[in-house]
Amino acid sequence: MDLFAGIGGFRLALEQAGHKCIGFCEIDKFARQTYKANFDTEGEVEWHDITTVTDEDVRQLGSVDIITGGFPCQAFSVAGKRGGFNDTRGTLFFEIARIARILKPRYLLLENVKGLLNHAGGDTFFTILNTLAELGYWWEYQVLNSKDFGVPQNRERVFIVGHFGGKPRREVFPIAGTSGQTIKQVRNIVDTVGGDGLEPKIMQLVGDRDKPSLSIKDHAFTIPANPMSDRGQMVVQPVLTPDREEKRQNGRRFKEPGEPMFTLTSQDRHGVYDGVRIRKLTPLECFRLQGFPDEHFHRAKAAGVSDSQLYKQAGNAVTVNVVYEIARRFQND
Repeated sequence: MDLFAGIGGFRLALEQAGHKCIGFCEIDKFARQTYKANFDTEGEVEWHDITTVTDEDVRQLGSVDIITGGFPCQAFSVAGKRGGFNDTRGTLFFEIARIARILKPRYLLLENVKGLLNHAGGDTFFTILNTLAELGYWWEYQVLNSKDFGVPQNRERVFIVGHFGGKPRREVFPIAGTSGQTIKQVRNIVDTVGGDGLEPKIMQLVGDRDKPSLSIKDHAFTIPANPMSDRGQMVVQPVLTPDREEKRQNGRRFKEPGEPMFTLTSQDRHGVYDGVRIRKLTPLECFRLQGFPDEHFHRAKAAGVSDSQLYKQAGNAVTVNVVYEIARRFQND
């Protein structure tokens, strides 16, 4: 059962690992539009606002082996006010707990921002783990970074796996990253702009790159096949918020050549720099940075989902590659 389903990152990864989804819950109508454009949900259970789902609704699901949930992270994120359980979004974890108490699935697979670990001095995370233990789950967790699993995005998230009935014979964690990312992977993500009507505007960099002055141009460039400049330096660099020069920025606005992309969020816009010009990533490229195949983006686009929503959806998604590495370690015995 796919809770807080978003656009289906958990579902796609678990299906790739051989599991079958019986239903989903997602409150955002635009995310549901993308989800249903990419998955055959006919005949499945479909919930919207999880707080309106009754205990009887849950019991009607019958037997469920796995519950997934990337429960809302804004209440715990360092990018927000970190209200934790004082924020109504933070209390949504307990909706997962309520459903797990009724269904008693073999596995729980939960995801949140790394900041959850130290929120309120660790008390929030302790409450979550203690709640799982009270429900009969032996738990384990690990912080995993998307850049280590086949996509060039620096995205640290904590994943929690609950095993019903005590410690399993085979634990899921620790998981080692499958690959380090280089400029080649960044180029693979951004090398196909043009020819499909998706060209974003570009920004011309003027002056010091750490305090750039940007002027908007009409057409996007395509990343060159050869990523080396005449002076032998890498020229493709990830850029944060190229369309908001005035945005306050605590860290760097530019990554060095060869570094992975900044963490995608639902608000920020990201770009790439070729040594002369900066352009925004397209929503298609943002989907790629989360491990979604191109057809997932194209189906959503054909279903009428706007670019602004697609950017938001990519920023809120889980990275498919990371979830797959967890899901394939689940056992049926």
